[in-house]
Amino acid sequence: MSVSIVVADSSHTVYAERICELMYISAQERGTGIARRSPEYVAQKMRDGKAIIAIENGEAVGFSYIETWSHSRFVANSGLIVAHSHRNTGLARKIKARIFKLSRKLYPGAKIFSITTGLAVMKINYELGFRPVTFSELTDDPDFWKGCEGCRNYDILQRNNHKMCLCTGLLFDPDYKPAKRTPLGKFVSLFSL
Repeated sequence: MSVSIVVADSSHTVYAERICELMYISAQERGTGIARRSPEYVAQKMRDGKAIIAIENGEAVGFSYIETWSHSRFVANSGLIVAHSHRNTGLARKIKARIFKLSRKLYPGAKIFSITTGLAVMKINYELGFRPVTFSELTDDPDFWKGCEGCRNYDILQRNNHKMCLCTGLLFDPDYKPAKRTPLGKFVSLFSL
């Protein structure tokens, strides 16, 4: 597999329509939600240098992009897609690692989040240091949730006042320090004083 994985730029906009097609096909096959994006939207992410694209033999085979919310305090890694011919090859992991690295470079202090229904994406995010969180820990920017309107599960999100859906929220917080774990005996002894 001789796939080139690069930060997309204006020269890659010719792939925008195909990427949108891959996103749609993936959502239909999985029977789960994915926010639909227009080719113009995807092309703008490329022109802005806020996307990673994987190309093999002149064909787009993978993609992901960056969104910023709440005055760049939050960054979303979104739209991860891999063509059928390249699934189960580790390409998704490589794209996700590159979009994460680009996000950290462009927005070093931001919290990075992802929402997904895909177990594979959840596992990759966990490896990168993300942790599962409730939607209340994600951006409260109403424009973010508008992006979910193209998802087939949007009605679930609406019924729950944008507090829960079928997606899992995952967050990387550069300032997060996990609590130290203590043996159960020490924990119990605190309450038996």
